[in-house]
Amino acid sequence: MRSQGIVLLAALLVGMGVFLASCGSSSNSTTSAPPNSAPTITSQPVSQTVTAGQPATFSVIATGSAPLTYQWSMNGGTVGTNSNTFSISQTTTTENQAQINVKISNAAGSVTSGTVSLTVNAASVTPTITLQPASQTVTVGQPATFSVTATGTAPLTYQWFMNSAAVGTNSNTFTISQTTVADNQAQIHVTVTNSVGSVTSSNVTLTVNQAASTTSVLTYHNDNLRTGQNVNETTLTPANVTSATFGKLFALPVDGQVFAQPLYVSKVTVGTQVHNLLFVATEHDSVYAWDADTSSSTPIWQTSFINPSAGVTPIPCGEAAGTGDCVTITPEFGITSTPVIDSSTGTLYVVAGTKEVSGTTSYVYRLHALSITTGQEKFGGPVAIQASAGSVNLVPKQELQRPGLLLVNGVVYIGFGSHGDQVPFYGWLLGYNGSTLQQVMVFNAAPNGGASIWQSGCAPAADASGSIYFITGNGAFDANTGGPDYGDSIVKLNANGTVADYFTPSNQAALNSTDTDLGSSGLVLAPDQTGTFAHLLIGAGKQGVIYSVNRDNMGKFNATANQNIQSLAALTAGPDSGGLFGSPAFWNGNLYFSAWNDNVKAFQLNNGVLTMTSESAIQLAFPGATPSVSANGTSNGIVWIIQANVMNNTVLTTVPPAVLRAYDATNLANELYDSTQAAGGRDTAGDAVKFAVPTIANGKVYIGNSNQVTVYGLLP
Repeated sequence: MRSQGIVLLAALLVGMGVFLASCGSSSNSTTSAPPNSAPTITSQPVSQTVTAGQPATFSVIATGSAPLTYQWSMNGGTVGTNSNTFSISQTTTTENQAQINVKISNAAGSVTSGTVSLTVNAASVTPTITLQPASQTVTVGQPATFSVTATGTAPLTYQWFMNSAAVGTNSNTFTISQTTVADNQAQIHVTVTNSVGSVTSSNVTLTVNQAASTTSVLTYHNDNLRTGQNVNETTLTPANVTSATFGKLFALPVDGQVFAQPLYVSKVTVGTQVHNLLFVATEHDSVYAWDADTSSSTPIWQTSFINPSAGVTPIPCGEAAGTGDCVTITPEFGITSTPVIDSSTGTLYVVAGTKEVSGTTSYVYRLHALSITTGQEKFGGPVAIQASAGSVNLVPKQELQRPGLLLVNGVVYIGFGSHGDQVPFYGWLLGYNGSTLQQVMVFNAAPNGGASIWQSGCAPAADASGSIYFITGNGAFDANTGGPDYGDSIVKLNANGTVADYFTPSNQAALNSTDTDLGSSGLVLAPDQTGTFAHLLIGAGKQGVIYSVNRDNMGKFNATANQNIQSLAALTAGPDSGGLFGSPAFWNGNLYFSAWNDNVKAFQLNNGVLTMTSESAIQLAFPGATPSVSANGTSNGIVWIIQANVMNNTVLTTVPPAVLRAYDATNLANELYDSTQAAGGRDTAGDAVKFAVPTIANGKVYIGNSNQVTVYGLLP
């Protein structure tokens, strides 16, 4: 039995061995499972667009031998978890345009998805003001600018309010280009709006102070617009300009006739003293600097451009233009035009004409640049003025440098016309660099003859962009057919001497043939206007017609009808007993004219159209006058004129005194003062000169006469 058990155990063990061997041999079987497979992407991630703050989820679907692992990347950096999805729970705008992909791996390999983008749009946000407007304090006449900074979903729109009335444009700034006393204590705020809401700023205050007594008159008729207005006059008012309280203070003697308007610079340090300086130029070729507030026979300085012992003198009137021109000015021509002052460099520019005899006789115009503190020449000056245009040359003996000088953008512009229409003559405008005194521009208004630029002494005007404006006299005209001649025209000139635009009356041929030239008058560029026509100019001439012209589209020439805004026959007509021989003045939306044999007249300007509102009781004989205006902002306006009463086209041997007249600017029927009212000739001025312009500054009125400047003010 024992032996049988052993046999059975052995058989069992053998059987088990067979069974185990059978189980262990399966790895070598040809019917085994396939090897591991690498990942394959069957559905790529997709770009997402969300609004900031919203979630964004990216997903991928892949096959391959398990286990698969996932590594997400954003902008090259690892993100997310080991998942076939990647979520950003709250997106921000910093994640905008993020680049996202995923790498999928297993034991057999890996695969990377395509790169997709996350676009995160900013959420619509109502406006928020991050910087409130600030209160502003300015002096009357200065600009004032208010600004606001706001955030929120674009586009933002802005509506400004002043004293609850809508003002300004859709801008984060609001500017008043020229403040007035009426703007004082104005309340300013702005509402900022977008598609989802709006916000209103706090109210701020505009404070407009009266001007300090630092007025300067640096150029003809006060500014390059030729307005003739001083709106910073705080001393003289309609209440105190009467013969009881106002009159002649003193006279300053000079060596010749004063046809140039006196100029004034306040608070100039000369040596160790501070002066308000009055600058006076004479036909005897002298320039004076006077203390403007003191009666004296000794100027601060005097510079003369003649040297008789060396043969250098003013030009005798009998030698001008060959046959003489003593009906225009007697007895000599020296400095006829108004100089111009550059306050930034302390330089006075002036043109002087001289006769020079040294073996031969020559006639010369020179541009001088003088220090306003010493009268010494600057910038290597002076320079002789020469010009040519094609075959035409400037001949100093034939030409009269009558219009005042213009300084704009560092260039001094000098105009020329004729001596009493004695041919040949041409209208010239020349430009000289103010720092080097080198010529930079030459313009001939009519190479075929005529077209003087004289304007009864008015200087060319310039606007904020540097365009130059002037009026020409009788002469050839063919600009309408592409020619170069601009007789009897208002010309707009680019700084390089090319014509930008022009206006010529439809009856130009008649004006030319009857000596009724347009160019006897200067012009005014009105400060920017509201309404259809923002940029206006106003001028007239011997015909007595006032022309209102759109400076942005001047109208050129139309033989049938003028293409300007308005042609108003409101002044006396010449050429023999009427017409405008001077410049209008502008103040507070009004234009003031004084024509020959006419009343002084006021016109209100509204959207380019002039309407007469008042006139003086008296009429002025030849040549009329060029008004100036003093005011304290928009109040206390006074119109000042110098009445000459000199004969036209006559050699003057006996000259009457000039008469200073002052009118209420709101009603010219109200004459406030004239220099004949006081008893005993207390206020009698010096002898009159044609085309004289009063200068009003810091409580005083200065008028140029023959051989003196007469100074008026409040009586002590």
